[in-house]
Amino acid sequence: MNEETKKGRGIYLLPNILTTGALFAGFYAIVASMNGQYGVAALAVFIAMVLDGLDGRVARMTNTQSAFGAEYDSLSDMVSFGLAPALVVYQWSLSSFIEWGWLWAKLGWLAAFFYTATAALRLALFNTRVGTADKRFFQGLPSPAAAGVMVGMVWVWHGMDVPGPSLNLLALVVTFAAGGLMVSSFTYSSFKDMDFRHRVPFLVILAIVVALMFAALDPPKILFAGFCLYALSGPGFTVWRLYRRRRRQTGGDAPPPEDADT
Repeated sequence: MNEETKKGRGIYLLPNILTTGALFAGFYAIVASMNGQYGVAALAVFIAMVLDGLDGRVARMTNTQSAFGAEYDSLSDMVSFGLAPALVVYQWSLSSFIEWGWLWAKLGWLAAFFYTATAALRLALFNTRVGTADKRFFQGLPSPAAAGVMVGMVWVWHGMDVPGPSLNLLALVVTFAAGGLMVSSFTYSSFKDMDFRHRVPFLVILAIVVALMFAALDPPKILFAGFCLYALSGPGFTVWRLYRRRRRQTGGDAPPPEDADT
């Protein structure tokens, strides 16, 4: 067996350890929600987001990208950002629809399935467009951001001692909306055009420090608000572009005519 074959059969350890950590966090979120520990479950999903963001960057920095790592990362994302958020929200709130009758009970678990299915479709669509899509943008809400909206909602209201069953209609709307945005045609910034390897003005670092201090005041609410704003940015920018296009077509944004020669 030559060296090329041996290398092809091995896997890179460091990025896949991070991916495994993200997978474990997503799995633990499901277990925690089954035990009624909804705050812990939400935190576990956010930890999975951090690890998921690190594994790809570490792979690129250490030149350890591989087809195996890409597939493993996608499967991990399906558990952490597709299955875990749906089950956490279902356990926290949607399961209470059983008290409203069999039709509402079915609608509750169908909403959770809808979110899971759209997350799977979103990940499959992303994988098929890796080589051709503009890396500066995502088409459809990324699954980690959708998961942030879902578990952020749980984390905020659970921390305020508001029982999930009293918010089942809100949870139903958020679940359907987050799932629908993942398979929508709305465009979202990927922030991948940001260059962290070069010098930046001192004010940029100061702004980051202030933002971290602000987030530390109330992490659940700040994170939930941030992910909600990001989720709404896709429809918002689409409406803005349509408005500008309509203005151009009607001449509202036409440049002023140049002075006539005298």
